[in-house]
Amino acid sequence: MSATLLKKVEPKDLSNLQQIGRETFYETFAQGNTAEDMAKYLSESFSTEKLLSEINNPCSIFYLALDNNQVIGYLKINFGDAQTENQLENAFEIERIYVLKTYQGKAVGQLLFNKALQLANEQHADFVWLGVWEENHRAIRFYQKNGFVEFGKHIFKLGSDEQTDLLLKKILL
Repeated sequence: MSATLLKKVEPKDLSNLQQIGRETFYETFAQGNTAEDMAKYLSESFSTEKLLSEINNPCSIFYLALDNNQVIGYLKINFGDAQTENQLENAFEIERIYVLKTYQGKAVGQLLFNKALQLANEQHADFVWLGVWEENHRAIRFYQKNGFVEFGKHIFKLGSDEQTDLLLKKILL
């Protein structure tokens, strides 16, 4: 693998973002969910209208991870009113870090995570937070290794299934 590059997403990158979003979410969660719930979630969450709205929101930022011009992962961060839990003041949300399975364990997730921390520090956030499915043990270990601690839970709806996300945060110095 050559050096992974990060590219800030612009509206012209929509199709690449849709493709990597759908592929990585499916790889990560299809086994633990029904085909109907996955199809509904992928259709709604990665629709052209929804993603364009998010890309154009000044309080949300996406980055693509590229290896030899191939998209291998992505990051989505939110701050201000774009956060999925709006009562958290001076906070910075990592909504998504996803990497293709064939690139997991090759520091791509860490690169995306480090970019999120850089952006949070630039925003002078007090802490970074995220929600992670309680059954996604690999991701939970990754975030704990990077200094996150649990501070709550919320419901994440995948299709018709209500699932519990652990809310994790990392205080920034």
